[in-house]
Amino acid sequence: MTLATPPSLPFTDPVLIVATATLIFLLVPLLAERVRVPGVVGLIVVGAAVGPHGVGLLARDDTIVLLGTVGLLYLMLIVGLELDLHEFARFRNQSIIFGTLSFLIPGILGAAMALAMGYRPASALLVASAFSSHTLLAYPIASRLGIIRNAAVTTAVGGTILTEVLALLLLAIVVNGRGGSLDAAFWAGLLIPFGVYVAAVLWALPRIGRWFFRHQGREGSAEFVFVLVSLFVVSYLAHYGGVEPIVGALLAGLALNRLIPEHGALMNRIHFVGNTIFIPFFLLSVGMLVNVRALDTLDAVAFAVALAVGVILAKWLAARAAQRVLGYTADEGWVVFGLSVPHAAGTLAIVLIGFEVGLLDQAEVNGVVLMILATCMVGPWAVERFGRRVALAETRRPRGPASAPRRILIPLANPATAESLVELALALRGRDSDEPLLALSVAGEGGTAQVAEAEEMLRASVLHGAAAGVPVLPVTRVDPVVAEGIARGVAETRSTTMVIGWDGRRTGERVVFGTVLDALLERTRVLLVVARPGRPLGTVRRVVMVVPPATERHPGFVEAARAVNLLAASASASVLGVAVAGDPEGVRAAHAAARPRIAAAWEDVAEWGELPERLGAAITLDDLVVLIGARRATLAWTPRVGKLPAVLAELAPDALAVIYPPEPEADAPDALSDAVAPDRVVRVGSGSFVAVVGRMLDGVLDEDSAREAANVVVRNEQQFSSEIVPGVVLPHVRLKGLPRPLLVLGVSDGGVRFPLAKEPARLIFLLLSPAERAEEHLRALADIARLLTTPGQVAALLDRFAPGTSLDWLHVDD
Repeated sequence: MTLATPPSLPFTDPVLIVATATLIFLLVPLLAERVRVPGVVGLIVVGAAVGPHGVGLLARDDTIVLLGTVGLLYLMLIVGLELDLHEFARFRNQSIIFGTLSFLIPGILGAAMALAMGYRPASALLVASAFSSHTLLAYPIASRLGIIRNAAVTTAVGGTILTEVLALLLLAIVVNGRGGSLDAAFWAGLLIPFGVYVAAVLWALPRIGRWFFRHQGREGSAEFVFVLVSLFVVSYLAHYGGVEPIVGALLAGLALNRLIPEHGALMNRIHFVGNTIFIPFFLLSVGMLVNVRALDTLDAVAFAVALAVGVILAKWLAARAAQRVLGYTADEGWVVFGLSVPHAAGTLAIVLIGFEVGLLDQAEVNGVVLMILATCMVGPWAVERFGRRVALAETRRPRGPASAPRRILIPLANPATAESLVELALALRGRDSDEPLLALSVAGEGGTAQVAEAEEMLRASVLHGAAAGVPVLPVTRVDPVVAEGIARGVAETRSTTMVIGWDGRRTGERVVFGTVLDALLERTRVLLVVARPGRPLGTVRRVVMVVPPATERHPGFVEAARAVNLLAASASASVLGVAVAGDPEGVRAAHAAARPRIAAAWEDVAEWGELPERLGAAITLDDLVVLIGARRATLAWTPRVGKLPAVLAELAPDALAVIYPPEPEADAPDALSDAVAPDRVVRVGSGSFVAVVGRMLDGVLDEDSAREAANVVVRNEQQFSSEIVPGVVLPHVRLKGLPRPLLVLGVSDGGVRFPLAKEPARLIFLLLSPAERAEEHLRALADIARLLTTPGQVAALLDRFAPGTSLDWLHVDD
């Protein structure tokens, strides 16, 4: 057996190269933290020390160049994926201002310096392009500090897109314009391929990704490989668009942004691979470029110092100008400077191309590389120091109700939907929450076997949460009544939000969902999200929020709207609000108060009957329909609202959620006879419902008003059932000129068949209200419905008005 010989320098064994690199990735961040130096800076410095211009442990060979390039592309991908598109849209004007300043000020200063040093105009423009370009090298620090949603950081990231594109376009103009005229053909050959490339990526990649994610379901490995394929293919095709691959990598991130939820398992996997392998290789490769030995003359030293000081000053002036113009704090201005001062890949690409075409010589390239080292040390330092101050300032801001911690409980009964419900809960959890998710399974009285089965079902949710980097705590309850077990779990865990699945079918005698879900609506008062997920949240392009009348007046509406906005923000989806037969301006104002703030487009539906047709024509396969529901006994509840989930389940079978706002504590309802007194009680026969309604109105209204009211009731009943519980209906109408609300009770011994009711109605409550008093009308409907659904009330009324008994309630009419 032959003993291995000691390795020579630089290392050539691939295993030893990788072992050395990973050892550096392990030790350097730990040591850098001890000496209070950003880990990013530590990796660059160590790269210079172990590289070909240092002790020579590692050569900057094809392997290091490859992994470094992958790391840079990966970094730009993460920037595009993490950019909050809603916030970017809000701050797009600020981003344009900063991007323009960050391009013009360094560009003008760089060109002036180059001309002063005797450079040709073409070479001076090349220096201007190098000065303007920057790399978001310190972005991982901002992400770690939790300030990437800060307005200044969002502006800096958005401005970087514009700055980098302008710098690279300037490079293309200088290189392609050598020896030729800048005529129309030149500009067409430059801008048309770039425009076609950008449009093709932003149009095609989201559609391909949405199709892939929808059909692949939740196969995490396949999704991750798809992201890698998209990154490298789009980056390569950037050459055909006339720009560098880093622009393509950023475009790939932006194109996939809406498809990858921020707190999902896929995003966590992308971060893990990038932060542990690819990005450290990029930083190491940047450090290996540094050649201090090249500073062998005073002129070389002066040139490198001038470049470093000039570019740092230029970027500081741009950040300072943006801070003043946009009204940021001094600390935020320094963070913007720290994000925009590092010069790495874009600058390196610019100077290498300039060297290849003869516009720059070797000494100038060495000076630029040392400039890169200086900026790469200053930028992370600034973000680390001043980013901490920004993060601390944000934690000291007064916290309103929207920022209070939420504890989310997920009752699970079907293993097939567990992952979808956890995904929704992750979106509702918010970006800054430290609360774990709670997965609950209720076992009946089947003994230890049923408990073990319940606990087994919880394991999938725990694993999915772990993949997303969020703890999921399993909770098991034993209760023969499932609804009671869930309600007890909500109380014992002090949960504020509950996310539960629904299969789209209604069971039992209730008219909303089914026996268990309806019981939970009565037994709990927390924010309740009833979901029928059919596809990954990341494939949603638009959230359609349906708001019934008077819902915006509910004290918990802003909390429900916040949940809608969180779902939209997680999917980077737009919001379409549909205000139904209510106060559209009030709905808009109430939604605008929800945080995170997301601008919504609005459509108004004047009549209930128009809603199914309007939604059916508007809803697409990429929509998530969210109904803001109302519990019984609340202002917004009507029988139509109770029927809406079933109607929407047919219109949007694959993506539907009903969000019930949290309820304040309320006293137990009074007896019906003490709270609601009909103005008239009529014993009706078992004829058609049209005739019955006409008889109930006879003598209550004048002939014309009675005919108008009867027509409205008949039309409404043919579209939506007013059945509250089997055997009880509550038709209602608002009339102009009516002096006060009127309630007429019709009692039928054999029952009256209403068009959409499940059973013949024996109790018919007909509510008439003035058209001008909409809120009072809705409140009366809610009170009547709440009291009639109180256990025992319907049976008591049927006994009270049994055949042969007297109709002795206030005003009697036999």
